[in-house]
Amino acid sequence: MSTPTIARSRDGQGRLAAVLLSPTFAVLGVVIAFPIVAAVWDSLHRTTEELDADGLVVEAERFSGLANYTSLIGNDRFQTALWNTTFFTVTTVAIETLLGLAMALLMHRAFRGRAIFRAGVLVPWAIPTAISALLWRWIFSADGVANAVLGREVLWTAGGLEAKLAVILADTWKTAPFVALLVLAGLQVIPDEVYEAARVDGAGAWQRLRSVTLPLVMPSLLVAVMFRMMDALRMFDLPQVMIGTRKPSVETLSQLAWDEAMNLRYGPAAATATVLFLYIAVAAYVFVRVLGADMLSEAKDGGKAAAGGRGGSSPHKEPDMLSEAKDYGGKEGKA
Repeated sequence: MSTPTIARSRDGQGRLAAVLLSPTFAVLGVVIAFPIVAAVWDSLHRTTEELDADGLVVEAERFSGLANYTSLIGNDRFQTALWNTTFFTVTTVAIETLLGLAMALLMHRAFRGRAIFRAGVLVPWAIPTAISALLWRWIFSADGVANAVLGREVLWTAGGLEAKLAVILADTWKTAPFVALLVLAGLQVIPDEVYEAARVDGAGAWQRLRSVTLPLVMPSLLVAVMFRMMDALRMFDLPQVMIGTRKPSVETLSQLAWDEAMNLRYGPAAATATVLFLYIAVAAYVFVRVLGADMLSEAKDGGKAAAGGRGGSSPHKEPDMLSEAKDYGGKEGKA
């Protein structure tokens, strides 16, 4: 086939692909692009009260430029909400990652009643967040189960450090099963031959976990962490229902934007929502470019290098069976 014919064939395939994908792009434009553009447009305006020709007070929207954004810089409430959002994201994601990994490893083991245990673990994740927050609000009420267990009266929902702790516990209980589910899916695709090779080589349980399981399950774990990070950054319904609105100790950026909109301050609300959108976008970009790539490669290389000096082996030469298992794990992780 001549070069012009191949070029025409590729152009035809490109046009066909564009036609087939155009409905998808149109839906994405309506569902994603339009709300973003509308929010940015609203963030550049402010609602003002003016007198009309009849002397009546009317509301009017005036272009304010970046005034809504600059006003956030010195806003103590915004800074507190930004700190709370970051604090909840870092704390809950870290705890849920460790707990989810532990639950996934336990669910992956063969034991009697494993199916019941798996179903029980996934129940908290299946409950709607608003219902879960209401249940935890009852638990942390003045006469709730938490105070009964502690034997003292703690005002969990009044604010302060107690409210932060209550939100962290509730969010961990709710979403740690999500991390466990994704990690379990990654564990189930690891061939048994890899573990068998490591056992033949004399690797113990901790060595298999560090050098075989973690490198192979790292892609699934990173995906789970990224999803949880993006979800935690926009946390709204859990502290809103569980603690309430306008609580400085737990108020997040989503709650602040909602409260501004409910008070008809649409410009500041849109500005806050836009800042949150940019925060999530930048965090996801940094995670994918820095952690999603470098951390994954380092985990694989570190797993291979760490096993070099164990079990009486030379630090420069490891037994063949375990080396093959790790090489196989590295290929699977790249795939």
